Amino acid sequence: MEKKEKLDYKKEYKDLYLPKKKPMLIDVPEMLFIQVSGEGDPNTSKSYEQAMEILYGLSFTIKMSKMSGRQPEGYFEYVVPPLEGLWETDEGGFDGTHITDKSRFRWISMIRQPEFVTEEVFEWAKKELSKKKPEIDFSTTRFVAYTEGLCAQVMHVGPYDEEPATIELLENFILQEGYQNDIGDGRLHHEIYLGDPRRTKPENLRTVLRHPVKKE
Repeated sequence: MEKKEKLDYKKEYKDLYLPKKKPMLIDVPEMLFIQVSGEGDPNTSKSYEQAMEILYGLSFTIKMSKMSGRQPEGYFEYVVPPLEGLWETDEGGFDGTHITDKSRFRWISMIRQPEFVTEEVFEWAKKELSKKKPEIDFSTTRFVAYTEGLCAQVMHVGPYDEEPATIELLENFILQEGYQNDIGDGRLHHEIYLGDPRRTKPENLRTVLRHPVKKE
């Protein structure tokens, strides 16, 4: 019997995850996410460390549910999608000028979930993870259907601290195309992390940078 290939969202939806270094417009559809919110410098914040533990813990609990015969209805083989983040500062907004003042960050970290995941599956995964790690606090964790809508995006290659130059490139493109930045009212600066900073040299890190836009 032929083995069915795992769905890799990065490869299947290259327009969402693998843009070029030249900015582009994209209409981002509804997707399912597990999200954890917090604030502070992600390099030193305990809450960010806990967010990573929750996101990966829940994502892999759902992925490996097949091993215990508890896989949800409609389950299929897949690769856990990459970590993503929505960012703003304590003043609201995110134009790139505050990107080095990380103590002022407010963030929503998230991982996309397959289409078969429901609120019921999410609650089951939390209970399963709690059995292994009863100290986990899920108070800022939620399961959401998130529609981002019309955006401009670009691939940033290099250290995270060098993102402001790429953000400026993105913002110039938005204006040149007759649009304007629409960050605010729940629409936020968005990053998708395609490399592991623990294993990848900073100069080789790839990060999708995405800004919501509207017609000028």
